[in-house]
Amino acid sequence: AHLVESGGGLVPSGGSLRLSCEASGFTFSDFDMIWVRRPPEEGFEWISEINSGGTMTDYAGSVKGRFTISRDNAKNTLYLPMNSLKTEDSGVYYCATDVDFKRRGGLWQPTGQGTEVTVSS
Repeated sequence: AHLVESGGGLVPSGGSLRLSCEASGFTFSDFDMIWVRRPPEEGFEWISEINSGGTMTDYAGSVKGRFTISRDNAKNTLYLPMNSLKTEDSGVYYCATDVDFKRRGGLWQPTGQGTEVTVSS
């Protein structure tokens, strides 16, 4: 599996960004996908999930109502528009298959390089 995250950047508090994750090397449409982030000097935090068909989503309480996960299976791409960003949203954001994240548990490591989000106060 090959995952390439993009779309991060530096934004002021209250701003917006749209993250993307391009997938290759596996049948993207067969897998539930997630977004995970790693704040500075902290561990990985699961933040959102979408099922393979894009019909069901779930969010961590910290981002619910501000972030919206979506996917385009025709383009093998996962998205995460983020609004009303807060300084605590800063970190490196990664995408992953749900099965890989759950199978590896505390030993999970991201496949891609991630995309860094910095929210200034």
